[in-house]
Amino acid sequence: MLIGKILQAKGSAVTTVSPGATVKDLLGLLSEHNIGAAVVSEDGFSIAGIVSERDVVRQLHERGPGVLQAPVSSIMTTEVRTCAPDANADDLRQTMTTHRIRHVPVVTGGRLVGLVSIGDVVKSSIETLETERAHLVDYLHR
Repeated sequence: MLIGKILQAKGSAVTTVSPGATVKDLLGLLSEHNIGAAVVSEDGFSIAGIVSERDVVRQLHERGPGVLQAPVSSIMTTEVRTCAPDANADDLRQTMTTHRIRHVPVVTGGRLVGLVSIGDVVKSSIETLETERAHLVDYLHR
C-alpha cells in the first residue's frame, strides 16, 4: 500500500505549531487534538521540525518545569525524516521501526501534505494481510 492511500483514508489535515509558541501552548494543542506530535512550521507548509509529547517529557526531566515557558524550537527535532505520497507503507514501517520514529510528515514538492503515524502504517499492513487472507480462504473453498 502507498502512503497516499493511507492519507486518503485518514485525511491529510496536519496540526502544526509555530517555532515561537511555548511548550505549554504545544501541550494544549496536543491535548485539544488528541495527538502525540505536531509538525513545527511557520506557515503550515514548510517543515522547521517536529515535536512530540516524548520530547516534552524528556525536557521536563532535564530542565524542570521552566521548560513549559520555553519556545517549541528549543525542544523540537530538526532533522525530520519525511516521505512522499508514493512511498511504500511497508518500507516506511521498516524505516520507522529501525529509527524509532513514530510520526513522519508526508511532503510533495517541498510542501507538507500530510502526516502518518506508526499506527497508521501498521493498520494499513494489517488490512493488507487480512485482505490477502480472505482471498486465500476464498480460493481454498472454491
